[in-house]
Amino acid sequence: MRQTVCASSPSPRQLSPAGARLRLRPLAGLLALLGTAPALAQTLVLQPSLVLQEIPSALRRQLPVTVEGERIEGRTDERVEVFGQAVLRRHDLVLRAERLSHTSADDTAVAEGQVRILRLGDLYEGQRLQLKLDTFEGRFDEVRFELARTGGRGQAERVDFLDEQRSVAHQVRYSTCPRPPTQPWRPDWALTAEEVHFDLETDTGQARAARLEFQGVPLLAAPWLSFPLSDARKSGVLPPTLNLDNKSGLETTVPYYFNLAPNRDATLYPTLMTRRGLDLGGEYRYLEPTYGGQLRAAYMASDRLRQRDRWAYAVQHQQALPGLDWLPGAGLRIHLNRVSDDDYWRDFPRTSIITHVAQRLLANEVALSGGWDEGSYSLLAQRWQTLGAAASLGSVGPEQIVAPYDRWPSLALRWRPQAWGGTEMPWDGWRLSVDAELTQFRTARRPTVWDGVSAGDQRTDLDGTRGLGVLRLQRRWEAPGWYVQPSLQWHGRHYQFEQALGDGRRSVSLALPTLALEGGLVFERETRWGERAVVQTLEPRVLLAATPYRDQRLLPVYDAAAFDFNLATIFAPNPYAGHDRIADARALTYGLTTRLYAADSGAELATLGVAQRLRLREQRVTLPNEAALTSGRSDILIGAALQPDRFWSFQGTWQFNTTQRTSVRTLLSARYQPGPYRVFSAAYRNNETTVARSRLLDLAWQWPLAALGGSAPAALPGQALGPGQWYGVGRLNYSLLERRVVDLVAGFEYDAGCWIARVVLERLQQSRSSANQRILLQLEFAGFSRLGSNPLQALRQHIPRYQYLREDVNPPSRFQRYE
Repeated sequence: MRQTVCASSPSPRQLSPAGARLRLRPLAGLLALLGTAPALAQTLVLQPSLVLQEIPSALRRQLPVTVEGERIEGRTDERVEVFGQAVLRRHDLVLRAERLSHTSADDTAVAEGQVRILRLGDLYEGQRLQLKLDTFEGRFDEVRFELARTGGRGQAERVDFLDEQRSVAHQVRYSTCPRPPTQPWRPDWALTAEEVHFDLETDTGQARAARLEFQGVPLLAAPWLSFPLSDARKSGVLPPTLNLDNKSGLETTVPYYFNLAPNRDATLYPTLMTRRGLDLGGEYRYLEPTYGGQLRAAYMASDRLRQRDRWAYAVQHQQALPGLDWLPGAGLRIHLNRVSDDDYWRDFPRTSIITHVAQRLLANEVALSGGWDEGSYSLLAQRWQTLGAAASLGSVGPEQIVAPYDRWPSLALRWRPQAWGGTEMPWDGWRLSVDAELTQFRTARRPTVWDGVSAGDQRTDLDGTRGLGVLRLQRRWEAPGWYVQPSLQWHGRHYQFEQALGDGRRSVSLALPTLALEGGLVFERETRWGERAVVQTLEPRVLLAATPYRDQRLLPVYDAAAFDFNLATIFAPNPYAGHDRIADARALTYGLTTRLYAADSGAELATLGVAQRLRLREQRVTLPNEAALTSGRSDILIGAALQPDRFWSFQGTWQFNTTQRTSVRTLLSARYQPGPYRVFSAAYRNNETTVARSRLLDLAWQWPLAALGGSAPAALPGQALGPGQWYGVGRLNYSLLERRVVDLVAGFEYDAGCWIARVVLERLQQSRSSANQRILLQLEFAGFSRLGSNPLQALRQHIPRYQYLREDVNPPSRFQRYE
């Protein structure tokens, strides 16, 4: 039976009980620093902490050192030797060996035989160790190690500890693959080097004569290699990426990262495209207390496929302006996007320089905005670059879009008083809002510092200035089971044009009132859905709106567009967004919604709604190329959602034309997600409202292939299913009318535990006759680096609820492994 003895004063020359423990250092220094004196104790203030805090290194050296073993010999102030299951403990260190000696004069410990040292969560095992405890200088022979912050492990012929933060390992093999308990360690991948310098203060490692091997095959070799020991930022070469594109050929990108300061960094993205040339890209990010942003740019000299220079840039800047007392809450926002030509979106669809370049509408705007409790203001200058724009609204081709108008500039003011009227006044409870705007709209190209692209990328139309004033007054009465809300809107506009209208006028003024009355009821009853207690509601709703007719046919459409016809917009008094078309209306909109709620949790299990608009007279105000809407009933809208449990969810909307008795638009979708890394969604979309009819089937999935046979294990949150698992991932967009695949992203992932392999085929339709295709291959070494392409961005973008097999988590605390 092992016994323990503890002493804090000098002991006899030899202690030899069956088991002994000896404390080598008194606690006087520690107690003094912690404030045991009465005067100092009165000033101590306890503060809560959510995490365990490290003791400063200066204080660590005054902590006691405890040794224990089967037999202890020597004096505590001179030299102590421990035999048999020897253990030396300090606050941040546990040392175990068959034999251990400690010399007090130089604070040096020498351990032999199955030496095991655990320090700050890092584990080292070897045959012989010589270590100075105060400075952590020493040498460890035939070492196996595990690093807590990276999850990596390795082995070395020798490790030299230089101090508490720095060490040098010789003849090293490093990997994150697990080490078998009995068999020789042959990891699937490993980084071998003649010498590796570890610096915990800078969280970096430097390897000399390094070689990266996978399944015994060398992949990379470098005379010198630097790599991070954590997720902290560090200057250096980032993992290269490879893409195989049907237009650009083989794309090779070797990024270089500059950690300029804690609040500033930069990255260079040189990309070599075998069919085009060299594309030089870069990014600069900054963050200050009152401002921040990023700048991105790319330049390719003499694209061999287009025979011209290609470039793009993007600027994003946000800044608070607290020094402008006369502008409360002032802030500046700059958002610029520009490319060299109309074909840039086709040739560089995945560029990181321009966000969402495939949308073909690039916004360039500078805005000064702010506000106070009851109001806000904004001053905006906005220009658009439209890639592949039509010359006019009537000349839109199958692959062209209409360019929006520039706002050069636009001043807007809003006033929303918190309270209007008093409790004893008849206006109590009414809400007033006032909007005023003055905007100059431009389409003709004029040289500015933002230009530099070919002219003609925007249509030329009727330039002019629009003054706008909108006043809204509304009041809501409600009680359990019902509500009524009347509202009145006065909408005034004044136009001043640079060219004459068709009737010769250069200025037009319009004022239109809109009166609306909305009301609804809510009925509830308790019932059962199968064996589940639920609450069902029945919610009828009506809206009566009236607006007189004003002829607006000759007025330009600066910012007006038709609302998407759905269950939300059908209850809007005006069917158009923007301010250039206020429809004459005398309409009654009615709808009915029923919902099912879980009686115990209140979760919404199902909803079903139906709505229709009844036009009491013909609507004569329309958008250009839009016919007048006759009186009578509109299409019926039906919407439904069902979520019977946490795995299944269904949604659907249906627009039905009662006159032609045909389905105009249909959307049906379903999703099944029984657990992590298991999701399958399907959607059917049918649209007959546009010139180009569409009928699409959309499928998306992420699923372990072993689960198809029912053999895949369950996964814990944030963890994959385990090593040796294949996953199928993808999204398929198929046109039922044309009987062809429109877009396709499909591939496989293999999780081997310490490495992940991905292969993905991406095919994205750009026009009726062309598509962009590429193959993405990636090999990820867990906790170390990734080689190949980058399919993760495509998978996240296209697959709803896709989960990365190695979710980013906080590094484990060293306190999780303590002996």
